[in-house]
Amino acid sequence: MPLRDHPTGNYRFLPGIAPYSCGVVSSPGYEIVNVTLQQPVPYQTGFDVIANNLASEERPRTALCAIELRSPTPFSFAGFAEFNEKYASILQSWGLFVDGMNPVARTNVAPIIGAPNEPSLYGFSFTRPCTPGLPATFVVAGAGELPEGVLSRSGVISLGDTSAAGMASKATFVMDLMEARLHGLGADWASVSTIDVYTAHSLTPLLPEIILKRAGSAAIHGVNWHYSAPPILEIEFEMDLRGTRTETMI
Repeated sequence: MPLRDHPTGNYRFLPGIAPYSCGVVSSPGYEIVNVTLQQPVPYQTGFDVIANNLASEERPRTALCAIELRSPTPFSFAGFAEFNEKYASILQSWGLFVDGMNPVARTNVAPIIGAPNEPSLYGFSFTRPCTPGLPATFVVAGAGELPEGVLSRSGVISLGDTSAAGMASKATFVMDLMEARLHGLGADWASVSTIDVYTAHSLTPLLPEIILKRAGSAAIHGVNWHYSAPPILEIEFEMDLRGTRTETMI
C-alpha cells in the first residue's frame, strides 16, 4: 500500500495490520527522535511516560509514531491477538488512528534473560521540528518470518526448522521484508543507522552473507543482537531498522 500522511503527526506511515503499521518516515522539516527507557515500565504506565515526554517537548500526542515493547514470554497467536486489542484501544483513545488505520510502528519481543513480569514499554519514537532540508528519518517496524498481513501458524516460513538451513531461510525472508519496507518508506540501506536482530539462535552463520553484505554501507554500524524471542511462539527470527539522527535515553 502507498504511504499515508498522518494529518497532525508530521510523519507518513506504511499501512500494515490492526496492531501496527509497517513503518514511519518523517515529513519535511521534521525528524523522528528515538527514546529508550533505561528501566522498562508496564506498558500502560509507559503511555504516561510518553505523554509527559511529549508535553516537555511541546509536541502533541499524535507525534508518537513508534513503540518498542518487551514481554515476559512469547504469546500464542490467540494471546497475541488479545493483547493487541487492548494495546490498540489505547492508541485509539489518543486519537492516533487515521481513517481506521493504526499508523504507529511497533516492535514487541520477549527477552530470554531479564524479561519483565508483564508487557512493558522499552522505547518509543516521536516527531519534532528540525532544520529544513535535512534527510528524512524513519523507523521500520519489527517483523519475523511471516508474510505481510499474515498472523497464523501456517504462514511461518520454515516452520519448526531451526537447523542452519532453516535459520538461513528465515533470516533471508526477513531481510527481504525489511528491504521492501525500506523501499516503501522511500529509504534504502545506505540511510539505515540501526539494525536490530531479535533471536535466541546464533547469528554467526547469518551475519556475514545474509545480513551485513545485504545491508551494504549500513554494515559499518554493525548489528545490535538482542538475545530475545519474537513475540509469537514458533517464530524464531525478527528484525527492525531505524534511520535516525537523535537517540536519547531516559
